[in-house]
Amino acid sequence: MKILLVLLGCDKNRVDAEVMLGKLRDHGHTFTDDKEQAEAVIVNTCCFIDAAKEESINEILSYAEEKKNGRIRALVVTGCLAQRYRDEIIREIPQVDAVVGVTAADQIAEVLEKAAQADKADGMILMGPVDLPCGGGDRVITTGGSYEYLKIAEGCDKHCTYCVIPQIRGRYRSRPMEELVAEAEKLADAGVSELILVAQETTLYGVDLYGEKRLPMLLEKLCAIEGLHWIRLLYCYPEEIDEALIDAIAGQDKICRYLDIPIQSGSNSVLKRMGRRIDREGIIRLIQHLRERIPGIAVRTSLISGFPGETAADHRETMELVKQLRFERLGVFTYSQEEGTPAAKLPDQVPEPLKKRRQGQLMRLQQTITAERSEVLQGSVVEAVIEGRITGDDMIEEDTAVYAARCAFDIPEVDGYLFIEGVDPSVELYTGSFVRVRITGASGYDLTGVLYEDESGQ
Repeated sequence: MKILLVLLGCDKNRVDAEVMLGKLRDHGHTFTDDKEQAEAVIVNTCCFIDAAKEESINEILSYAEEKKNGRIRALVVTGCLAQRYRDEIIREIPQVDAVVGVTAADQIAEVLEKAAQADKADGMILMGPVDLPCGGGDRVITTGGSYEYLKIAEGCDKHCTYCVIPQIRGRYRSRPMEELVAEAEKLADAGVSELILVAQETTLYGVDLYGEKRLPMLLEKLCAIEGLHWIRLLYCYPEEIDEALIDAIAGQDKICRYLDIPIQSGSNSVLKRMGRRIDREGIIRLIQHLRERIPGIAVRTSLISGFPGETAADHRETMELVKQLRFERLGVFTYSQEEGTPAAKLPDQVPEPLKKRRQGQLMRLQQTITAERSEVLQGSVVEAVIEGRITGDDMIEEDTAVYAARCAFDIPEVDGYLFIEGVDPSVELYTGSFVRVRITGASGYDLTGVLYEDESGQ
């Protein structure tokens, strides 16, 4: 069949989807991005917060209409929403032929083929034990090929009071190191030059398999792979960042001086109610230590505004922490009251308008910090990876070209871009290639620059 896979949610979900596509390819199926051509649709869902659930449900309903009208033969729902609300999906949306849980995705081809049969049983549900070992598999790359994600572990043992991930994804399970290295080598052979390590928490990698943290050792082995130019770490819990990891980042040129460290709040009372395992003072010490040990490191963090019981004083403490630490990158989410979590039952739930107002105040503060940091960058020379040529008439002059690129302190599809202006049209910069750029300006979260040539003309 010709299959359309709708990918929703995080980069970890993307990896799961790519593994499913690999299994479908091995069964002889082909793929399309055009719903007019699709014979079957898989909606790979997310349900981390209310907005993600709503998006997932709307996508399912949209393709349920296509199924009702006879345009597609099979509709299958996978991912986190499928895992958490399997019975409700089958009951409320009868056009869905099958619901496949997160640990049963390796059977996607068999499920889809059965779902497309005329005499199939309606409403199949396929779930595996939630704590199955975390595995990989041959993947169909969906990122374009110059960067890819390597999921090094599954599940989480932290049990933050606002989070449903342990219920959906199970306990923390690391993937064997030799399996990860082999997958990374295969990705590098396929042309991937930037490898982004992801998990619900990357910093605990190896504890369950080897009895100790093995992320520094994994990084060392990945850095030895020819063809990989950048290796990036996401989802590093602050309390788990130790000297061994800092040494690994500081000592390897391939590892981006960039860490994604979710802190969620700057108030000790809020952090305690969240079930977080570090306090405000510990966060400050960690960020200061990282900047001392790894000069030029870019720190990305995330915050939750309007957590239950958050007072005006708590919010001011978070604002002050952002002012003090001046994160290079920051995202703010409004608290989502997720059923089945301890935080959902806490008193003093914050009204939605107040959550959004506090979110806006934090983001405006960060915009100011970003603008000030961008000003300091002007005139500096950075390494950047080419994302592609800008072809819109409003983006280029007649005799020059503009390229979109990313610096080491920008992750794909989340952070900003570096627009390289004034490129000679006869010069072809290929996606995934690395160049040096002199920063000349900034606009919002994006930078502008020109190709840099040293005294030798290189």
